[in-house]
Amino acid sequence: MKKLYGTECYIQSAGVKSDLEIDGFAITVCAEIGVELSRHRSRSFDEMEDWGDDLSSFDLVLALSPASQRRALDLTQFYHIDVEYWPILDPTGLGDARETRLTAYRQTRDQIMQRLTERFGPAQT
Repeated sequence: MKKLYGTECYIQSAGVKSDLEIDGFAITVCAEIGVELSRHRSRSFDEMEDWGDDLSSFDLVLALSPASQRRALDLTQFYHIDVEYWPILDPTGLGDARETRLTAYRQTRDQIMQRLTERFGPAQT
């Protein structure tokens, strides 16, 4: 999102739980399109407030899993925040060989990129 739209909007990444380390396959396939994830750390919805983000200041939550959709709906029930669920392939655990796994991660990356441009329009230059 930040690569496509830069400072056009305020964007934060959060999940249902905080794994802290980003998956190496995700780092690899995002680097292929110029997105640096190696220094990125995931955080949970619950940690957002601790990091200085007030959930009520957001307009939209994009949920990429049923669990994150449920959690987002629970957290936003008292706020005027839209929650959209995008059913995206979860590549974790798919395939045994490295190249097979990378292919699954690329499919997921490309699905997300396609959904972003469909929802928000072409990349800002």
